[in-house]
Amino acid sequence: MISTDEINTLLSGRGDVVDQHGKKIGSIGQIFTDDRTGEPEWVTAHTGLFGGGESFVPLSAATVTGNDVQVPYTKDQVKDAPHSDDKDGYLTVEQESALYAHYGLEDTTTGQADTYTEPVYDQNATTGDYAETETGRPTEGHDTSDANTDDAMTRSEEQLHVGTRQTEAGKARLRKYIVTEQETRTVPVSHEEVTITREPITDANRGDALSGADLSEEEHEVVLHEDKVVVDKEAVAVERIKLGTETVTENQTVTEDVRKEQIEFEDDTNTTGRTTGDVDTDRV
Repeated sequence: MISTDEINTLLSGRGDVVDQHGKKIGSIGQIFTDDRTGEPEWVTAHTGLFGGGESFVPLSAATVTGNDVQVPYTKDQVKDAPHSDDKDGYLTVEQESALYAHYGLEDTTTGQADTYTEPVYDQNATTGDYAETETGRPTEGHDTSDANTDDAMTRSEEQLHVGTRQTEAGKARLRKYIVTEQETRTVPVSHEEVTITREPITDANRGDALSGADLSEEEHEVVLHEDKVVVDKEAVAVERIKLGTETVTENQTVTEDVRKEQIEFEDDTNTTGRTTGDVDTDRV
């Protein structure tokens, strides 16, 4: 269990809540004590996008390491812990029971009356110190300024910061495979055919015609030729294809809830009002 002296040392350095490996879970927000025993019982860690969330972590197994408080829980386990929506920062018995169940701890609130576990050390003090109440109950304005230091409150609100991070959206591939197609070409082909020419006997060819026997048997032949179609195939490189990427920028609308503190005022005539921005000093 962390002692009060250790808390003073811890919070004076504005430390972090870290896991058992020393990895940051979130910056320290508030320390809650049991109003029955006065012992430190819970610490809040600022988690979520830009530290906008505040999650409760038990201090029963926590240790102080330098300016940090080390707990045996993971960041995801802390972020998923039940949250308290009470703007005064109190934890009821029911809320504590839900937290004990989430962290798998023994519920020490069984049979207790509906008392409160409350913050007595607050990192959100505007002076940069950590405010502590004398009675264990927070005094007026305890969550935005030191107790009774002045008559003003600080109003805060969440601001939405939207950025981008690059993730893998998919993969593109080039794959080469073979298909078979029919291709038709027309080529000219030629062949020889037999022709018979008859010549009458003349003085010019009489010698050739009568050079042989008067009567005989003879045989003449001629070789005929024709063209045959020959097909040959050759693999030829025709083009190169490669993959590349280009960046396309488009606008995307993001909608998110943001929280704002509102300050209500009241006077003796029971006139009430509320402000979320600049205060009209003539009305207050």
